Amino acid sequence: MSDNPGYIVQMPGVSMTDEDIRNFLEYLTTKGRALSTVERYGRELEHLAAVLPEDKIIRQGTLEKCREALLSSGYSPRTVNLHISVANSYLDYAGHREYQLRDTLEFDEFKSPEITRNEYIHLLQLAQLLNREKAYLLVKVFANADFPVQELTKFTVEAVSSGQIIIGVGSVRRNVRLPRCISRELLSYAKRNGIKEGPIFLTKDRTPLDRTTVTSTIRELCLAAKVPVEKGNPRCLRRLYLAGRKSIEDNVAFMIEQALERQVEEEQLMVAWEE
Repeated sequence: MSDNPGYIVQMPGVSMTDEDIRNFLEYLTTKGRALSTVERYGRELEHLAAVLPEDKIIRQGTLEKCREALLSSGYSPRTVNLHISVANSYLDYAGHREYQLRDTLEFDEFKSPEITRNEYIHLLQLAQLLNREKAYLLVKVFANADFPVQELTKFTVEAVSSGQIIIGVGSVRRNVRLPRCISRELLSYAKRNGIKEGPIFLTKDRTPLDRTTVTSTIRELCLAAKVPVEKGNPRCLRRLYLAGRKSIEDNVAFMIEQALERQVEEEQLMVAWEE
């Protein structure tokens, strides 16, 4: 049994609610941990809590499932390892090392396959041909925004209409921006399907799509399009978005360097030390 004042009594399993996380962070502060470290632990535990079971209890095997959920949501193996490491520290503080997950992910082993821009366009075209609008929109949203799959419920009629799609938990929040054309498509889809408020992506019985249903919907479209099914998940589509964004940012940076070079050359013509 742990002798620290934050010992958590919860059997079987360990509770990790917002209050439990705050108590843990306060404990770290009393132990002299740097503020930046405490804040990072808080962010990573909040992300982990978002994929915990509904009762927010860590039991045997829970961290393995959380790790799989984080990977399928688009987090890199390096980031997932950090999340699990912080969770292990939390369980050490709680006095329950038996629930810790000690093995770490190898980075190369879990490298996602790359979906190409042509494959992405082909998926959209086939979804149109088959009249599978929900699959079409799922592919389009994940390929044009940076967010994990569990945050899909934040894409509500109200949020998309306002342009303020806030994701994250606790103090770790950010706004996901969608191109206006995609926002218009989402709102048109919602209107035609009688979705006046709340999450836009729903099942037939009007409950929000879960992670498994999202992935299976995209994979079914990949099968029909003859795109490798291992590419049919939100993580691969998100990587397509990030790769495209990086390419554009690199081009912009190069153009800025060229503009600065021209500016210096023009000034050199006006004022230069004789060589």
